[in-house]
Amino acid sequence: MEELAENQTSLNEFILVGFSYLAEWQILLFLFFLLMYITALVGNMLIILLVKLNHSLQTPMYFFLVNLSFLEIGYTTSVVPQMLAHLLTKHKSISKARCAAQMYAFTILGLTECCLLAAMAYDRYVAICHPLHYTVIMNHQVCTKLAAAAWIICFLVQVAQTAWIFSLPFCGSQHIQHFFCDILPVVKTACTDTYKNEIAVMAVTITFIMSPFLLIILSYVRIISTILKLPSAEQRRKAFSTCSSHLMVVTLFFGSGLFTYLMPKSKYTSQSDQMSALMYTVVTPVLNPIIYTLRNKEVQKAYKKTIARVFSPQNPTS
Repeated sequence: MEELAENQTSLNEFILVGFSYLAEWQILLFLFFLLMYITALVGNMLIILLVKLNHSLQTPMYFFLVNLSFLEIGYTTSVVPQMLAHLLTKHKSISKARCAAQMYAFTILGLTECCLLAAMAYDRYVAICHPLHYTVIMNHQVCTKLAAAAWIICFLVQVAQTAWIFSLPFCGSQHIQHFFCDILPVVKTACTDTYKNEIAVMAVTITFIMSPFLLIILSYVRIISTILKLPSAEQRRKAFSTCSSHLMVVTLFFGSGLFTYLMPKSKYTSQSDQMSALMYTVVTPVLNPIIYTLRNKEVQKAYKKTIARVFSPQNPTS
């Protein structure tokens, strides 16, 4: 018993197995993920700068989009740099404290993004279903409160859950079958009954992932119903175009997230978990700025205007 207690308390680091089974591809994977990470950072920073520099984009939709871009930067940064470092080293260890910090950051930002995407769906619902009251309902104070509530509530919930997870005794194998400290792979390394923790994870998943997703679905049911009643095809096209970018982002983010956290245990494998995690930690932060840039004429116009302002020759007489 004394030896077991010593093993439980002495486990102060984990080994992130990650992509060790692809040993011959480590350098290539490093270069690929580095390129994806830089693209995600540049793309999201570009969105933030465009919104801040163009008065035409100072609307609730772009206020939420700036928040989303900040989240994406933090979200991918909480995971990818550690993964890149481990692709270049043989000893893929992470201390218990750093593992907890990574889980804090990743889960807080992830849950906040779910709530923020729901707020963006509500914004589109008000804009299309109640256009005459849009500026009154979605004023700056309401937008700020919605964003602040998402950040604060998710922060408090995940601080409590992560602290509870890392109060568990860890012993035996210190290998985590993942490329970062995600909740379920870490819980699997605990040497005690984790049933209550798994129930808590499911409760948080239902409250902060499934509930926002259902709210988004309900919003779009009303939005689509309203759009189909518009008299002209041009009006319907314009209305759909204002929602298409957000709908694509929602599909990418929630699709991969729900696949990971609601997958039956009988079909769970570490490889499938890693592939779906790559979607919402690497691929989605890269694609979101591209989607909002390529499919949004307002953003394209603001981009051209900003480029012209930066590179146009100064008038010497002015």
